[in-house]
This record gives sequence, structure tokens and C-alpha cells, in this order.
Amino acid sequence: MSAIRIRRAYEAPGADDGERVLIDRIWPRGLSKEKAAIDRWMKELSPSTGLRKWYGHDPERFDAFRRRYRDELMDNEAALAELVALCRKGAVTLVFAARDESRSNAAVLKELLDERLR
Repeated sequence: MSAIRIRRAYEAPGADDGERVLIDRIWPRGLSKEKAAIDRWMKELSPSTGLRKWYGHDPERFDAFRRRYRDELMDNEAALAELVALCRKGAVTLVFAARDESRSNAAVLKELLDERLR
């Protein structure tokens, strides 16, 4: 089984990151493509604009965000299957811009990928 990591886009890439997949709909503000070192940008696995704006990274809304985002991910089975296949090949780092790692879309997506890979 591969290692799935999550890392903020503003952190330096790690030597053990493997494939770096940006999972935000919007490119991280102020970050050059070179510095980000992104291998793939899977916008289709990011929360919808409506959900992202509703959530607004409000910790009080995280549980509801988590449920709604997982529902959205289920509607994009092809992209999810593509990411699962990538994870089966080796290390993958989910890259995101939010400040709160534990309440980010990356944390939710990693949880779902870990479930699928068990």
C-alpha cells in the first residue's frame, strides 16, 4: 500500500512526496508553478465553488462540510478511481492551500482514499 500525505502548497516539497496532486479548484495565491512542483491538478476532486464558499473554513461547519464534500466526491467516481489507482502505484501527496490541515478538503479526501485502499 502506498503512502498518502497531505501538504500545504506553501510548504516546500518533500523528497518523499511522490506524485504531488493539487486538489483545490483555484491555484494557490501568490505561488509560482515552479515553487509548487505540482505533477497533476485534479480540480474535479475539489469541493464545488458553492460548498467551498458556504464552508469558508468555519470550524463549526466542518462536520457538515465533510459529509457534503464526501457526497460530491461520490458523484465523481471516475476521477476518484484515477486517484486511487495512482495511490496504488506509489507515494502521493495531496496538495492544498487552506491553513487548517485537519479541517481541509485534503484531510477529507485522504480519509476517503485510505478507506478505499484498505
